[in-house]
Amino acid sequence: MNHAQLREFLDDHHDRYNRPAFIANDPISIPHRFSQRQDVEISGLFAALLAWGRRPTIISKCHELMRRMDDAPYQFITQHSDEDLKKLLGFCHRTFCDTDLLYFVHWLRWYYASHDTLEDAFLQGNTQRQRLENFHTLFFSLPDAPQRTRKHVATPARGSACKRVNMYLRWLVRRDDRGVDFGLWTRLPMTDLVCPCDVHVERVARRLGLLTRRLVDWSAAEELTAHLRDFAPHDPVRYDFALFGLGVEEKL
Repeated sequence: MNHAQLREFLDDHHDRYNRPAFIANDPISIPHRFSQRQDVEISGLFAALLAWGRRPTIISKCHELMRRMDDAPYQFITQHSDEDLKKLLGFCHRTFCDTDLLYFVHWLRWYYASHDTLEDAFLQGNTQRQRLENFHTLFFSLPDAPQRTRKHVATPARGSACKRVNMYLRWLVRRDDRGVDFGLWTRLPMTDLVCPCDVHVERVARRLGLLTRRLVDWSAAEELTAHLRDFAPHDPVRYDFALFGLGVEEKL
């Protein structure tokens, strides 16, 4: 396919998958349960960072986590007692267990004590790489941060493609009229978003000639996004829907 044909192909599949029917079988269904901004931010953060493995299992575990927080994550985070924290004990999804969860809750309570939105935590830096590195530093700035928990929040400083964090930012930052992404955060520009590069997106991107770097690292995510920016300079990550859908639903 030439450039124009590839853009038409991607646009067609973007239109096919960026619609409300996509929500039910995707982890983004978790923050869609809520209307208050902070509930969306918190539930979305957990849903994105727990997005390992099969989607039905991810969604089930996120529903369990929300139930443990009384289906009111912001209220739980900001008003919980030590007794309430016992509800979180025993939670585990793959290698994310209650030790990690308790630190997440502790950090979020500390953060929301002085901020109204998590967007503030992602604003420090001139590039997306700098913002994600600074968020990682901020997230683990508390003295009781467990060393084991660091693996659950990726950073470009370690070479990671940061798939789950980039997916979270897509959810909160992208704005359109399709009803899937939230567009709640307006101070981060859509043009700076980096495409989440999971195994499905990677495979399809390689087949379409959008990714050549052998390692799936931060440089690979930037390479893919640069190619997508050629098609949609102001909203390159819109094609995440097309690449993911082609990989998962159509097995390209």
